[in-house]
Amino acid sequence: MALLRERSASASPSSGPSAPGVRPGLALAVVGVAVAWSAHQLFPGIPMLTASVVLGIVAAHLSGVRSLVRGAARPGLSYAGKRLMRIGIVLLGLKLSLDDVLGLGWATVTMVLGVVAATFLGTWWLGRRMGLPGDQPLLIAAGYAICGASAIGAVSEATDSDERDAATSVALVTLCGTLAIAVLPLLQQPLGLSDAEFGRWVGASVHDVGQVVATAQTAGSGALGEAVLVKLMRVALLAPLVAAVALSVRRRRRAGGTVRKRLPVVPLFVVGFLAMVLLRSTGQLPPAAIDVAQDAQELLLAAALFGLGSAVDLPSLTRTGGRVAALGLCAWAVVAGVAYAGVLLVTGPVS
Repeated sequence: MALLRERSASASPSSGPSAPGVRPGLALAVVGVAVAWSAHQLFPGIPMLTASVVLGIVAAHLSGVRSLVRGAARPGLSYAGKRLMRIGIVLLGLKLSLDDVLGLGWATVTMVLGVVAATFLGTWWLGRRMGLPGDQPLLIAAGYAICGASAIGAVSEATDSDERDAATSVALVTLCGTLAIAVLPLLQQPLGLSDAEFGRWVGASVHDVGQVVATAQTAGSGALGEAVLVKLMRVALLAPLVAAVALSVRRRRRAGGTVRKRLPVVPLFVVGFLAMVLLRSTGQLPPAAIDVAQDAQELLLAAALFGLGSAVDLPSLTRTGGRVAALGLCAWAVVAGVAYAGVLLVTGPVS
């Protein structure tokens, strides 16, 4: 357990993927991604990123593998959860172009902004009121408001959060996002949503991109298209959110005299994310290059999420598990309710 309390010196920025201490963990992450990919191929309704987190948690508690995960493989798994996460987030920018944002229309853009702001601030406030430790309220709020585990990874990197806080937050957001795949389609008819409205609701309220696709496709291709566009608008807000959080934390630590590593106002990987958005917006990238980059992005994020999942310690999680679960359910109600109200206010097609 002491290993999980450390910031893992072996996985410091000076350590590369070829460093001997990092190799066992990276090899285990590759195996985890391969199993997650196979599960997704056999059961397309299970997003690969979701499967990666679950497999990481299982590996951390599976007899025979647990000692490897908490011992020799820990530096490499921490490296994957941090460094590979950054690269994956940079490539995530290639999913979005400025034309996508402009094509949504101002009414939908305003709705998405309102959903993100209400979810982030409401979840953060609730988490602090419930007394969750460390940066968990902040990380869970980011995950619910923007894009699930990817947002948690981005914010935790920008704020130098404890690995355990990030792992707990990823586990919660992944669980709730997975439940959404089963629950939200059952609510379409009772809530009186057309296929297009259902797609917007899913895009505005479900966390991970893969979970959005798995949920929205149950209502057909029209709903899926609407969901992905709205979801990508939320992804576009990742950069300003991370920059704002990093600046706030930096000021608070300076005012409190806290001695920790200096945080950049805008983390380099966020700059990379924005650069990829601008590159995609030029229209000069061939479709084949975009497809390759997006495949690489999903594999890198899967490896990162396996690494984060492997840091979850279920026995210690039970100490705050009730409060974490309560926050998850409350935040789920907030984002679903605000998104539903927003969808009802927005009329006309998303174009």
